[in-house]
Amino acid sequence: MALTLKTFQQKTLDTLQACLEDSRLIGIAGAYAKHAKSLDGRIPQYHTVKGFEDVPYLCLRLPTGGGKTLLSSLAIRIAGKSWLEQDYPLVLWLVPTNTIRVQTLEALNNSSHPYREAIDEAFNGRVRVFDIGDVANIRPKDIQDNACVVVGTLAALRVDNTDGRKIYAHNENFEPHFSRVSNTVQGLERIEEGADTGKIKYSFANLLHLHRPLVLMDEAHNARTKLTFEVLQRVSPACIVEFTATPDTSRQSGSNVLYRVSASELKAEEMIKLPIILTEHKTWQEAVNGAILTRMKLAELATNDPDGVRPLVLIQAENKDKPANVKVLKQHLIDNEKISPERIAIATGTQRELDGINLFASDCRIEVILTVEALKEGWDCSFAYVFCSVANIHSSKDVEQLLGRVLRMPFARKRKQAELNRAYAHLASLSFAKVANDLVDNLVSMGFEQEEASQYIEQQQKDWVGVDGLPLFPTPQPLKMVLEQVPDLTHLNEQERQSITVQEIAPNHVELVVSGQLNVILEDKIVYGIAEPYRLEAKQVLTAHREYQEQAKAPSARGEPFAVPRLCLWVQDELEPAEKELFLDINGWNLLDYPAELPEFRFDETAHSFLIDLDGEQLRYEILRDSKQMALTHIPTQWTDNDFVRWLDRELRQPDIQQVVMLEFLRKLVASLTSGGRFDLATLARGKFVLLKVLQEKIRAYRQQACKKGYQETLFGASARVETSFDYGFSYDPAAYPAHWFYKDGRYKFIKHFYPAVGELDNKGEEFECAMAIDRLFKVKFWVRNLAGQPRFSFWLPTSSDNFYPDFVALLEDGRLLVVEYKGGHLATTDDTKEKKAIGELWQSRSNGKGLFLMAEKIDSQGRGVYQQLEAISS
Repeated sequence: MALTLKTFQQKTLDTLQACLEDSRLIGIAGAYAKHAKSLDGRIPQYHTVKGFEDVPYLCLRLPTGGGKTLLSSLAIRIAGKSWLEQDYPLVLWLVPTNTIRVQTLEALNNSSHPYREAIDEAFNGRVRVFDIGDVANIRPKDIQDNACVVVGTLAALRVDNTDGRKIYAHNENFEPHFSRVSNTVQGLERIEEGADTGKIKYSFANLLHLHRPLVLMDEAHNARTKLTFEVLQRVSPACIVEFTATPDTSRQSGSNVLYRVSASELKAEEMIKLPIILTEHKTWQEAVNGAILTRMKLAELATNDPDGVRPLVLIQAENKDKPANVKVLKQHLIDNEKISPERIAIATGTQRELDGINLFASDCRIEVILTVEALKEGWDCSFAYVFCSVANIHSSKDVEQLLGRVLRMPFARKRKQAELNRAYAHLASLSFAKVANDLVDNLVSMGFEQEEASQYIEQQQKDWVGVDGLPLFPTPQPLKMVLEQVPDLTHLNEQERQSITVQEIAPNHVELVVSGQLNVILEDKIVYGIAEPYRLEAKQVLTAHREYQEQAKAPSARGEPFAVPRLCLWVQDELEPAEKELFLDINGWNLLDYPAELPEFRFDETAHSFLIDLDGEQLRYEILRDSKQMALTHIPTQWTDNDFVRWLDRELRQPDIQQVVMLEFLRKLVASLTSGGRFDLATLARGKFVLLKVLQEKIRAYRQQACKKGYQETLFGASARVETSFDYGFSYDPAAYPAHWFYKDGRYKFIKHFYPAVGELDNKGEEFECAMAIDRLFKVKFWVRNLAGQPRFSFWLPTSSDNFYPDFVALLEDGRLLVVEYKGGHLATTDDTKEKKAIGELWQSRSNGKGLFLMAEKIDSQGRGVYQQLEAISS
């Protein structure tokens, strides 16, 4: 059964594959510039590490909960096919700690685990997994006939001096691997003493160097040091892929972040629980009580959950020399919260009461887990919902990791009860804004963007009732700050002073309370009146509170509906959404209707490379020679034509092409390539991976031709029956806005955006000016920056080649919908723009007056600016 990936996971892997394929054609730096997504609108610069000039060194950034290990498993086949040109690559999988190493090995050695299933499916079960401490068991045949995955820690390799280290030591068990290797091969460590001085060491490090492995690095943000680079050079990787939530982004030596996934995308794909409902308490006892009551309420809501979700609470205790230590907390739970001892588990460095317990089991009785920091790595139970810390909440790794333990969504599926789609934090503090600000810092350290972290912290406002009949949570409080000096507020006006009270709560300590709505002007005035040493912290607290108040005002937060009718077709008297598959079905798509020929595929024997004509550009694809690729990939030159056709069929399978059709097309194609002495089968076999790329492009082009014909006939033909319908309408999900990145540092404050933050919008430029004009248009009730490439979460219209995602969608005060696509002057007359304009106007004409479409320009043919164009169409 094929693994079903989340949209962001598939996009991550697609981008990696496209970049590696293009790296073979246009160079690594060029491919990176083509496919990497920069957050500031500039073409990203590829950072080349000395010694790895010809090695793709790429980073994929996924926040906590994004499935980095699963994507690592799937990346093996992609790199093997797209760059290494190996059927069975050798993989060095490096993890940060021994705990993670053991867990990764357990998963990869378990044939029913998704990680192992992903690799088995990619290599038809021909997979071997080794601990780096047991590599002496690897045989040459293992490497030749299987994808071999060696799991270890970077620390096992990262040494200044290799003497005495097992991985670098001479081992006679490795002799068969070196039997055909000339002693003149460069780059290998050699024996330095004894009778064999000068001979190649039979070491695992040298074995890796010979085969040039694919290196996968888990949580690699701490692995970009001079020593790390030197260590990696010893194993001579052919490709390095980093997976991390927090990449090193320094300009000179930072990671080459190829693709970024935001926490908002994880939330939209039902991978994590958000927002985090934060409740502050004045004492640790109140925080524990609030956490226990929250768990009880969630457990009550979960009784009807079909998957048997059983919410747990994690309590972070203080160290044993502090008042709220593990021992004190457990007794408090028993005596005051009436939790029986068998429902409490302690997980610390010395007490491992979770060992051997399956928290997912229906008969498991554990409800509360007490820890200090032992859960910070290697622990994952998506039933954990409530996080309670009686320790200091300042930005520490312990808090980050423990908080991450309550974010994963059970079974990666949204629950029917809304409360079960959120995480909960109970903390002892005198200031909600201060705690929220610190939690934002924690989330940013876990891979959230700053703007998303702010909007995903919410103060508890639900009026839940506990078992004692009293409100489960306190009502929202005004902003409270404790200061060491009385602030100077004499520069505030009378109305501003009425919203603020200051009272002494202890010697040299006063409490400042701000009621009502806090705006930027008042915030700055308060900060100005606070003594200089405390201004920065006060500014952070006030800003966090103001942003929280502003986010609560967003239409999505208020539950405003936002629906857009979709374009539909009448097909055999049934209304169907207008989608690409429908155009192909109506047109009768059949691959055998197209020529099984590849005139664009040629081989230059003297240059030892293939020449390819793609998209009107001739590209040269060089086959890796033995001097570069010491793995000596096994090429089965004894293949028959049928063997080769079946191999191509397995690699090229397409959901809309029957296997019998694909096999016949490939049979004809191979016959055309080998006829007349154009290619022999051995040459085709050696270039099989580049042939795959050309075939994929050819089939895509044929499919596009069929789709374009069906598109024109069904939407614009004389007999076309088209209309818009809310029955198949698209609705913006108020809880899901999976932007890759968010508008920030802009001079303009958007006030009508549907979501708290504006996604994927630069803070300058013509699109920004268009967004600002929409936000200022008095006829607009609210609007949204429509996200491209998000078919589940954005409004789109079909084109002959893909989906068209207009830049902006607005709801007008009179109930009409305004769809706006902005095109700069250099794009206004392209065929792509003309097609988008045609489908947008078709949507408008079939909307019965409910929809308006504008292809906006900086200055239109009538000399009007964007604001005037918007005014005119909405009048």
